Amino acid sequence: MNVHHTTQIQLLQVRMDKPVCFIDTDSAGKLRVQQSALKILEQIQQPVVVVAVVGLYRTGKSHLMNRLAGKQTGFALGSTTESKTKGIWMWCVSHPTKAGTTLVLLDTEGLGDVDKGDPKHDTNIFSLAVLLSSTLVYNSRGTIDNKAVMELQYITELSECIKVKSSDEDADDSSEFVKFFPSFIWAVRDFTLELKIDGKDVTEDEYLEFALKLKHGTSRSVIEYNFPRECIQRFFPSRKCFTFPFPTAPENMSHLGSLASADISSEFLKVTDHFCKFVFHDSSVKRLKVGHTVTGRVLGHLAKTYVDTISSGAVPCLENAVIAMATIENKAAVKEGLQVYQSEMEKLKDSFPLELKDVFSEHQHLSSTATQAFMKRSFKDTDGKYLKSLEEKIIKLFDEHLCQNEHASKKRCEEILSSLSAPMMVKLKKGFYAKPGGYDLFCKDLEDIVNKYNSQAKKEVKAEEILEEFLKQKSVDSKAILQADKKLTEKEKKIKEEKEKAALLEQEIKAREEKLRQLEEKMEAVRQSNEERMRQMKEKMDEEMRLQREETERAMNRKLREQADLLQKSFKEEADVMRQEMEEFKRQNTESNRAGELVAILENSSRRHEEEVATMMQQRSVQMMAIQQMIVRSEAEINRAREFAAIVENSSRRHEELMAMMMQQYRANMMAVHSSNGCRTM
Repeated sequence: MNVHHTTQIQLLQVRMDKPVCFIDTDSAGKLRVQQSALKILEQIQQPVVVVAVVGLYRTGKSHLMNRLAGKQTGFALGSTTESKTKGIWMWCVSHPTKAGTTLVLLDTEGLGDVDKGDPKHDTNIFSLAVLLSSTLVYNSRGTIDNKAVMELQYITELSECIKVKSSDEDADDSSEFVKFFPSFIWAVRDFTLELKIDGKDVTEDEYLEFALKLKHGTSRSVIEYNFPRECIQRFFPSRKCFTFPFPTAPENMSHLGSLASADISSEFLKVTDHFCKFVFHDSSVKRLKVGHTVTGRVLGHLAKTYVDTISSGAVPCLENAVIAMATIENKAAVKEGLQVYQSEMEKLKDSFPLELKDVFSEHQHLSSTATQAFMKRSFKDTDGKYLKSLEEKIIKLFDEHLCQNEHASKKRCEEILSSLSAPMMVKLKKGFYAKPGGYDLFCKDLEDIVNKYNSQAKKEVKAEEILEEFLKQKSVDSKAILQADKKLTEKEKKIKEEKEKAALLEQEIKAREEKLRQLEEKMEAVRQSNEERMRQMKEKMDEEMRLQREETERAMNRKLREQADLLQKSFKEEADVMRQEMEEFKRQNTESNRAGELVAILENSSRRHEEEVATMMQQRSVQMMAIQQMIVRSEAEINRAREFAAIVENSSRRHEELMAMMMQQYRANMMAVHSSNGCRTM
């Protein structure tokens, strides 16, 4: 009987007709995450590509985000000098080119709004956009001149607003930002210049790199000039630039969202289309510091963690966020894996009782499926604590279902015996066996019941045990019938009684041997489940190590390009700093303890498996000893019965010989009497 079921976790997609407020401020001016937005993200189990747009207020950020959503309207478009977007707004849509992925668009409050009052507010909004996104779009107007670069001051403050590691709060670990920061797109709106440098045509990307070019010198003005440019170059793994012409005539700008395509500049539409295609194709799925893929649910937890940290006055830390996410996700992963196992095993109950091999087979299949569900959601379970928790819960459920299957098997076996023994019970009530020869009739009926039972219940888990109980119950009736049977002599009764004891003991041995066989089957099922769990665990760890290597390699490649560019432009000192950072990356990658963690987890899992096997082996030894003792007892009982039978036979033979001698003597005496009488007559 094949009882395997296919279990599939559905990836939920959420349809949003319009954006919702994601992060805003409370009455005290502190940032908070909207619960309604978290509920939406909680439903998204797919990986997410997160695109956030930041920039000065009234620069047309919202229009770009609407176009990425494939809509003309959605995010609010302001038509006055007032910043229209407050806090961070969110729009989740199906990704147009990446199947099974959700595109999350984050439109942020315009930076530099003088009416906000809190100068730290803009920095917090900018930091959250960086922390939450996989692609960051910086929107500005006019040109990328020094003023535009200096207005991007928030980048220079990131080293004070974001920490990578929690170990040293005062250390500057901004050199590692490039591993975890989003890709960077500079969108220049209302661009009217020709793309030329020194009279030569250049691309938009070359125009951006020219604007980010460093100056030689050590004066304060040169340092201030270079600092934001160095931050952009060092922090972001990739840079891209798009220059947008005016979308329409100035008088139409106030209702840009409602304009027909014919009223919008064809060149603007062309650049916008190019921009959207690039974002769709090149924006990667959001990942955590350890390379773990971020789903909508995880994004919600991340946002809550970062916002709560900022609101408390502390600095958001990527490492702490990963630890917090790991705790949340690993607990949920245990629950999810257990639910997969439990729901399918509950369906299996409808088929109970089943052969043990079918229950074990389904357990192995569902245990593997549950582990897959756990592995898919869990991450950074460095000591195997949560996987161990799942194992223990699954084993507990498995044992419970084994007990339920045994109970169902016991009930069926009892029903079979009840049905088969019904005619015998009628005969017992009527006193059918209370006559000479009744014991043999009873034994014949009992033998027929046992043979039919063995035929009908041979695959039942509790078949031998229930038969043992039945025979013990019937031995009471058997003894009474035996003692009342006048056809049998006392010696014959004694022989049959000894044989019956031996038969009962033989059935008890069969029941014990069946339990032992079932225990060995369980040990094999546990062994195979453990091997499969360890295989999946190794795959998971290998994947995490691969992602970590790729993460480091991307950062290294970016650093190498930057170093080569600096050397080419004679910035030797900056290139040396870059070289030192790369050496540090190499050292960290070499000293990565993920391989050690894998070994530790596998060793822990093996140790737990060995403990389980040792416990079952101990049970097996106890049962084997009990069976051996019963075999010895059984042999002793049989030997005693044989000896008694031999004694009875010898006694009978001697009695017969004595009787024969006596008869012979009697005949001789009779012949002598006849002979004596004949002589006197004569």
